[in-house]
Amino acid sequence: MTRVVVTGMGWITPLGNDLDTVWKRMCNSESAIATIDRFDASSFPTKFAGQVRDFDWKQYVQDASIHHKPAMNSQFALGAAKQAWEQSGLGSYQELDHERTGIYLGAGEGVLDFSAHSMIDTHSWDVEDGKVDAVAWAKFATEQLDEWGEVEQEPNMPLWHLAREYNLRGPAFNCLTACAASTQAIGEATSVLLRGDADVMLAGGTHTMLHALGITGFNRLTALSTFDGDPKKASKPFSRDRGGFVMGEGSGMLVLETLEHALKRGATPLAEIVGFGSSADAYRITDLHPEGRGPSAAMNNALSQAGIDAKTKTNDPPVQYISAHGTSTQENDSIETMAIKLAFGENAPNVPISSIKSMMGHLIAAAGSVELITCIMSIQTNMLVPTINLDNPDPALDLDYIPNTAREADVACCLSNSFGFGGQNNTLVVKRFYP
Repeated sequence: MTRVVVTGMGWITPLGNDLDTVWKRMCNSESAIATIDRFDASSFPTKFAGQVRDFDWKQYVQDASIHHKPAMNSQFALGAAKQAWEQSGLGSYQELDHERTGIYLGAGEGVLDFSAHSMIDTHSWDVEDGKVDAVAWAKFATEQLDEWGEVEQEPNMPLWHLAREYNLRGPAFNCLTACAASTQAIGEATSVLLRGDADVMLAGGTHTMLHALGITGFNRLTALSTFDGDPKKASKPFSRDRGGFVMGEGSGMLVLETLEHALKRGATPLAEIVGFGSSADAYRITDLHPEGRGPSAAMNNALSQAGIDAKTKTNDPPVQYISAHGTSTQENDSIETMAIKLAFGENAPNVPISSIKSMMGHLIAAAGSVELITCIMSIQTNMLVPTINLDNPDPALDLDYIPNTAREADVACCLSNSFGFGGQNNTLVVKRFYP
């Protein structure tokens, strides 16, 4: 039977740009949420976010010139992939079959040059005719827009950069199922390996919506927190006074291999992917189904594939940790709690849960990959990171959300949830590797 293992991991996040730094900060209950300084957000309802800082993508590539002008999402992907590739040892493996080494990303779009587009639209507007003068628009666009910047808006571009950097010529896919994208990418990359279409897959996600258009859009949806206080306190999943999510950005990348391939080259598996579940709510664009049917179905499917009976009543549950989607919105946290109860039955109160979005914000398409890495770090260190800012618990949410302080625990199996706008739900189950 084919088994799929993780042999490398890397992330670029608001909390830091390497595995150890970010993990230590999460275990110390630190927050990376701060005032936005990438653009002037002083007039916005939300003025804070989880922003990646002190990051230079050129340090993570062999030759920066071949990448031209990568957008920020592509830069993050290159940084995270470099860490994962090095940890896996594939960089020094001379026998790698590049045509059986593929990529599956959950990557978001690049950053729109909002100022330039706004200027072009404004200056080409014909007041008398009440419409855009197409000739004037084209003239201004030619003068103001950078052609490579326009290409980099396509969500497939991070995949191109990674394929080019590592000469990966195997199966290549990108999905953008909103906040569930990178969990879906990892799950489907696992499926590619299980059916024998590749030996190695580089999988994960990358995204930034930390720009004027991105913040404006989520403000208009009333999804973002407008907390008027210390930004570090703004993201508060499962709290009574939670008021919306906090934007983050970054990338998480994992090297997945068949166990046979990993052992053949002498690699050390970090963990094993044993279950993947996916579902659609078939409901509203921005709302989860109020009965939690989509998220619970994704969890049930993943648990079933992993061969886990999560509803068995026991004080020693087969899943020792759930990385919650945990966005800090009233709706998400309530429905995710309900869905966990549906999937785990009477055992739900025995399973620790936390949301790292409380510390780094919501990385959108990259959120799931970073959260799965958190699960694997928990398995490796036997530490569970907390949900910070949980000082005012919601009495209607009565599970163990690991409030405020990290916890030591014996962790051998974790479940990671990601739910996206449009009703996409994806869940992964990852276990400690046993030969």
